[in-house]
Amino acid sequence: MDEIITLDYGSGGKKTARLIEEMILPDFDNPALRLLGDGAVLPGEAELAFSTDSFVVAPLFFPGGDIGKLAVCGTVNDLAMCGAEPRYLSCSLILEEGLPLETLRQVLASMKKAAHDAGVQIVTGDTKVVEKGRGDGLYLNTAGIGFIRHRLEGLEAVRPGDAVLVSGTVGDHGTAVMLARTGMMEGDIRSDCCALNRLAEAMLSSGAAVRILRDPTRGGVATTLNEFTEGRGFGIELSEREIPVRQEVRAACEMLGLDPLYCANEGKLLAVCAQEDAEKLLACMRALPEGENAALIGHVTDDAPGRVTLRTGLGGRRILQKLAGAQLPRIC
Repeated sequence: MDEIITLDYGSGGKKTARLIEEMILPDFDNPALRLLGDGAVLPGEAELAFSTDSFVVAPLFFPGGDIGKLAVCGTVNDLAMCGAEPRYLSCSLILEEGLPLETLRQVLASMKKAAHDAGVQIVTGDTKVVEKGRGDGLYLNTAGIGFIRHRLEGLEAVRPGDAVLVSGTVGDHGTAVMLARTGMMEGDIRSDCCALNRLAEAMLSSGAAVRILRDPTRGGVATTLNEFTEGRGFGIELSEREIPVRQEVRAACEMLGLDPLYCANEGKLLAVCAQEDAEKLLACMRALPEGENAALIGHVTDDAPGRVTLRTGLGGRRILQKLAGAQLPRIC
């Protein structure tokens, strides 16, 4: 590892994984943390899911959302990916001296609406103020608690032939934030930021054999699927033709030198399910606005175990590795 923290350590890719595995896990190791899920499932009289996240997006406002909506939806989604019903959130505000009160009002109003729409309550929090020049306006930390309603089968149940599904178009959030940051606002590219708890509940109540759910945020679809295959006896092969990408996003990524498969999403989920349940699950997803563009994008295979590969539109095949650096820093 490097001797100092660089932006690469916040990418969600290889360096983030090394930071967690080599520095954080050894100190905090316990069974709940060791699974490295979107949230931790905690035993007790009623099983709980618990998750926390921090948000440092720049700019604070972008097409389709803002840091407040992002914080609520991001934490709700982490709980939903655990099979939980999200119920309660905390909110800690780190405010920079000089932040306009009107900016804070807008962010809080956005959080209020997002929490109401997701059916959760913000029940506790904290406020700190740092000197001008040390906080980039506003940072947020949210933690969430939910009650486990469904048991996912887990990566141990994944087997060759299983289907890989995505709930909609990929790369929207990361592309929208980057365009807003650079001032290149032409076109109709908006973040997909939204709560996915209703979609996850419908999928897990459908009776389909769902192995695992995950929202592909930092590092995008490619990095998240690599987390599924690492150290496992199976691989995943994707079909480029089947992966839904908006034409505007594809064009913007080409202009910016980005790959939509590595761009962050804040309103999409990935699912691995039994092949025989794929069509049933797709129909369930497409019945809701959050999943209207759901697609089957690949399959689990016993070829190239531990790897994610992409069958290109030209018929070739390339390996999709974990994101190595910070393709898009400060996008969530």
